[in-house]
Amino acid sequence: MKFRDGMWLVAEGKRVEYAEEIYSIDESSDGKKLSLLCPTMQIRSRGDTLNRPTLTIDIEAVTDGIISVEVTHWHGALNKPPHFELFPGGEPSVEAKLQKSSSGTTLSSGAISAAITSEPHTFDIRFHSTDGKHKLTSLLNRSVALAYDPATSSPMQTSDMREIHHYVLTQTTLGVGEQVYGLGERFGALNKVGQSVSLWNADGGTSSEQAYKNVPFWLSNRGYGIFIDAPERVELEIGSERCCRVQTSVEGQRLKWYIIYGPSPKEVLDKYTILTGRPGKVPPWSFGLWLTTSFTTEYDDKTVSSFLEGMKERDIPLEVFHYDCFWLRAFHWCDFIFDTKSFPDPKSSIARFKASGLISKVCVWINPYLGQRSPVFAEAASKGYLLRRKNGDIFQWDLWQAGMGLIDFTNPAACDWYVACLNKLFDIGVDALKTDFGERVPSRDVQWHDTSVDPGKMHNYYAFIYNKLVYEALQARYGADQAVLFARSATAGTQRFPLQWGGDCESTFEAMAESLRGGLSLGLCGYAFWSVDIGGFEGTPDAAVYKRWVQFGLLCSHSRLHGSNSYRVPWLVDDDDQSEEGCSAVLRKFAQLKCRLMPYLWSESQQAIKHGWPVSVRAMALEFPEDRTAWSCDTQFMLGSRILVAPVFDQSGEVEFYLPTGKWTSWWDGKAIEGPKWVKETHGFTTLPIYVRQGTLLVLGKEGEKRTVWDWRQDVEVKLFEPDAETGFTLFDQEGKELGTLGAEEVNGEWKVSGQDILD
Repeated sequence: MKFRDGMWLVAEGKRVEYAEEIYSIDESSDGKKLSLLCPTMQIRSRGDTLNRPTLTIDIEAVTDGIISVEVTHWHGALNKPPHFELFPGGEPSVEAKLQKSSSGTTLSSGAISAAITSEPHTFDIRFHSTDGKHKLTSLLNRSVALAYDPATSSPMQTSDMREIHHYVLTQTTLGVGEQVYGLGERFGALNKVGQSVSLWNADGGTSSEQAYKNVPFWLSNRGYGIFIDAPERVELEIGSERCCRVQTSVEGQRLKWYIIYGPSPKEVLDKYTILTGRPGKVPPWSFGLWLTTSFTTEYDDKTVSSFLEGMKERDIPLEVFHYDCFWLRAFHWCDFIFDTKSFPDPKSSIARFKASGLISKVCVWINPYLGQRSPVFAEAASKGYLLRRKNGDIFQWDLWQAGMGLIDFTNPAACDWYVACLNKLFDIGVDALKTDFGERVPSRDVQWHDTSVDPGKMHNYYAFIYNKLVYEALQARYGADQAVLFARSATAGTQRFPLQWGGDCESTFEAMAESLRGGLSLGLCGYAFWSVDIGGFEGTPDAAVYKRWVQFGLLCSHSRLHGSNSYRVPWLVDDDDQSEEGCSAVLRKFAQLKCRLMPYLWSESQQAIKHGWPVSVRAMALEFPEDRTAWSCDTQFMLGSRILVAPVFDQSGEVEFYLPTGKWTSWWDGKAIEGPKWVKETHGFTTLPIYVRQGTLLVLGKEGEKRTVWDWRQDVEVKLFEPDAETGFTLFDQEGKELGTLGAEEVNGEWKVSGQDILD
């Protein structure tokens, strides 16, 4: 939201009151917090203290490398829940330090410091590394304010705020060349400078400014990040109102954010996920290939059997089958009851599929809505399990499902009922759940069971409580480390409940690139695991798009074939082309490649959940933060820390990609290229650019491996890529227990693998 008209004028219809000076500073007794009184005019006489608002700015040392900043106008305003669950793993201690000098007061929280000026009639707060080596950002003149819309002309008007919108805003400085990343799964330009961003979950597909996963966290290439502690709608103008500032605004009386110092982007994510939660663990089987029925396609038990048998006949390793929406009866979504006309005995069918080895796990689609046609609707409504309007009516509309209501997860009884419904699915053999939707949550004219909550905050936060409930139900049934979601909506903290997928994209090369940008942005917000609809969701992919998407999708941490009104089994895409470049052969090759990579992927995932880093897709800048070019790469990614992947987005097979400093070895032919360098290649459908970083040791499954899960000490191949004395690989078992480390040593001028005794 813009509050100004250019540099000099206030926007029409708005009134903005800026903090003009730091009048006084109060210290907390423990020395961890400073409270700044900031009038909205310079106080030069006693009369200036009258008839003017003030803003209070509380600056607090939180933990090493993190300082919070909270701006408040009227302290009497309620700060209603919900609030983000911060420090879910326990709050670390902090050693705060206060220093005073003639120039001002400095509060240090480990590696980060905030310096507040003592210059009279001046507003100046600067954030820097405590060692003085790095300037981060600042709050300078006219950078903290309250605003009214419509504009008020007298304080008397604020005695009735029912028709007046009140905002609090801050503007942090953008340095020369500074870039901004993250803010959830955003599908536009990777660098957000120049963009207006509204953090408000919406079901908008992958080709607009709307996003399913709005996360109020952004990462700067200057070695810091900012987490905005606001579940409600947050509006950002990132160099788009003032070119040299990031403006953050919320409607309300207070705005709080945390500045997090790295200095590397990996260290920023590490600290950010201490604050909002580490990514949860996922079981190794979930890395295998998933196949769905697609959305509106006609299918029944016979169709499913034919798909699974077809994959087996073509030697394509398949781990999970997913039943999408129409496993349920029409107009009954989502009451958890199989359509018996299409699936007369789902428990027996699922058991048969698993016993025959066609799949190992089953997933079904669910959402938090309930169509009124189902008898379950009446039950839920009568027991108070559905969200209500303020007049007492059940909130309903006809969007998506006729007369649908929304499960009210602020009601503990509704949560228990919902989990009981899920347990019935687990009883018939369901192992994982696709938690679709959760974005279309009304914020006006509604009354939640928990009457204390703010409906505006509940809109985004609903994604958190919905996915948390389902994830914990899976954990309770299958074990803490065996829970897997395929979730669409998210906000800050939802990384704790993996995994997330990229929403509804078109079946085009352009949408494939949009999806990659979305995954890169989400990964820069602490999400370790991510997937995408292979082949695209909307429309029917031609064979070229399908095969290129297969290559990309099988090199994401998780891989699922999915579509809307057309199937995604390969033989239906190209009339069952039997050549080595046919859809089936390409899918087989890359599914087997992923199986072969499992020891590496599993090792990388252990680091990802420990630190809050993405396994794949990982932005190049996380591995090469000192490389300016790496920050701009949005058509390639790192698969873990050692492997670079550049998907092909063109019918011709031509692809251009960037190799940072060092030697990079082609996965396919072993040729090495010295970076930094832009490279152009042309690839058929059996390859794409995959390059291994210098100094890498990989433990891999044997060529043609078809298993996702096996003992990774056996039936493996160990490969060195331009090794050095620091080269190593830590092997983990399927529970995440460290088995040992392999290294490289030079013997008589040749590099050999050391520590192989950990392998059987």
